Amino acid sequence: MSDNSLNIESQLSRSQVLGMAIVAGICVSNIYYAQPILHMIAESFGVTESKMGIMVGLGQVGYGAGLLTLVPLGDKVNRKKLILILLAVLFCILAGIGMVSNYYFIFLFSLLLGLTAVAAQVILPMAAELSGNEKGKNVGIIFTGILVGILMARVFSGYISEWSNWKIVYYISAGFTIFSLAFVYFRLPNVKPTFSDFYFKLISSSFYQLKRFPQLRLYALMGGIAFSIFCSFWTTLTFLLIEEPYEYSSDVIGLFGLLGIAGALVAPLIGKASDKGGAGKTQLVASIVLLLGSVAIALFPGYLTAIIFAVICIDVGVQSIQVTNVALIYRLDQKANSRINTIYMTSYFAGGALGTFIGLKCWEMGGWHYVGWQLVIFSIFVFLMNVFTIFKSNKNQH
Repeated sequence: MSDNSLNIESQLSRSQVLGMAIVAGICVSNIYYAQPILHMIAESFGVTESKMGIMVGLGQVGYGAGLLTLVPLGDKVNRKKLILILLAVLFCILAGIGMVSNYYFIFLFSLLLGLTAVAAQVILPMAAELSGNEKGKNVGIIFTGILVGILMARVFSGYISEWSNWKIVYYISAGFTIFSLAFVYFRLPNVKPTFSDFYFKLISSSFYQLKRFPQLRLYALMGGIAFSIFCSFWTTLTFLLIEEPYEYSSDVIGLFGLLGIAGALVAPLIGKASDKGGAGKTQLVASIVLLLGSVAIALFPGYLTAIIFAVICIDVGVQSIQVTNVALIYRLDQKANSRINTIYMTSYFAGGALGTFIGLKCWEMGGWHYVGWQLVIFSIFVFLMNVFTIFKSNKNQH
């Protein structure tokens, strides 16, 4: 595994990295705003909540399509210009959502919203390429921004919709997007493309990275399973907290998201550790933390303290694994960062979608207790994959 940037100083200042993290979080958050306010959106269009739920699914589909078709372009065109174009289109879509009167247009806009929100995934490899020997640390900071965006989106849209119309959520997000445009235009450098062949060859080259790097196959699978645990947990947690004996309101449930954010703030520290060569041990410890959180739910499903413990452990465990994985894949071939990122992130979000589906099925079959054991099984898979990786690494060294 090669890395030509180990002794190269980062070309990014701390303020630039923090700004990139904020912009990435703003982009990704747009996919998740609708989840806690679906009933309000459905009511305004006179349709059922289940029908309006298609809006969330189409956002994820659009995001997946963007990962496969747009993110690889980061290796072929100027990344800064690509990000600016995606943000400009994203602004138009956000402004347009509040103006339509037919819910079919909402479905279309949701698809396009996911498609353009992948600007976050163009930012990640751009930061990795410019970070030199601080690759893991900077990627960790930006990954934290993405996670905070995911977690805060639900809290933000829930609170805003309580005192105003749901459309205001998207108008405010459009304002955030203008801020993002200004930051990218004035503060980020231009990055020369590294791929000069045709677009379709670029896409096929993305899939070739899977064949080329066994490590990428392993990290993509591990990342997908880890994020499936995260999505299973957070999707079903809301169902648990609105029922007896808790019966919490949306603002109280939002506080659990804030607790998750606190746990996610360790991600930059994990990324820094991976820069110093401790990636294998870091991932093993993270998988143990993840397993502990899952076991707490399975063994003590009715205890609030177990839920709080699980929120912290699952967020810390999942984000530590993801940050380390991303730092490692960006060392495989710097010239193919966007294409490698496409494969990893497609697996990552596919795992999240699958985890959501399985979590919902477990909830329907046996409630929170079944969800807990599902998380334990998935966590054991992640743990065993890390043990196998360390064993294989030690064997190769001897």
